[in-house]
Amino acid sequence: MTTVKHKLNILSFIILTLLCNSYCQLIVNVKNRGGDVERETIEANTTADTIRLEFLSMDGTHVTHFIDFKADVQVFRVFVPWEEERGLSLPQPQVLCFVTRFGKNEFISSDAMSKLRQKNPTAIRSPEEDRGVEKHTLDLLVSLDRSALISPYLYNICMLNKDLSKMMSAVKSTESEKISRCKDTTDIKKPCTCQYHLCIGWYPCGLKYCRGKDSAGKVVNYRCGIKTCRRCLLFEHYA
Repeated sequence: MTTVKHKLNILSFIILTLLCNSYCQLIVNVKNRGGDVERETIEANTTADTIRLEFLSMDGTHVTHFIDFKADVQVFRVFVPWEEERGLSLPQPQVLCFVTRFGKNEFISSDAMSKLRQKNPTAIRSPEEDRGVEKHTLDLLVSLDRSALISPYLYNICMLNKDLSKMMSAVKSTESEKISRCKDTTDIKKPCTCQYHLCIGWYPCGLKYCRGKDSAGKVVNYRCGIKTCRRCLLFEHYA
């Protein structure tokens, strides 16, 4: 009986190890600039080579940052809570999807992310570096039906509410015309530009390397931690 239990424990360990090698989740408590604590969930899938970071902000907005490393594409999806003044017949959120190219140095790889562990899951984290505000001018609308040409994951990420979804892309950027801001426009039929601002309070933006000596006394570099950052994004899009 003891041998059977021992074998089952070994089998369970192997299964858990295989699962964690392909799909792992990290939950991080992050203090924002206002002093409030937001809980981020970061999931890494090494088989698909993707990362998903999600959190619920204090105003009720749900933010998802999805990275498709194979396609070099990232998606910022935002659920904006329903507001009565929007004139919607049902209390449902508006879904915004912002699609941009992914830079290799913006986030650690899915493989490195899957290996991260927390010694103290209840600790409140603060980033080491603030990368400031990135401005993206989004001048293309992406058809959900053809979005697989950009990434096979876009359809499912941005399709939750088709009638209230806007999917803007900066995968191909062109020089935008001088168009008035929507807040300064009284003619609802006239084209205008809107802005949406969001911040990600904590994420692994790079790896740290240390120097040491191997068994033969040779100096070697080895991975010894992660660098964490904060970033804000300003999306300017047509409405």
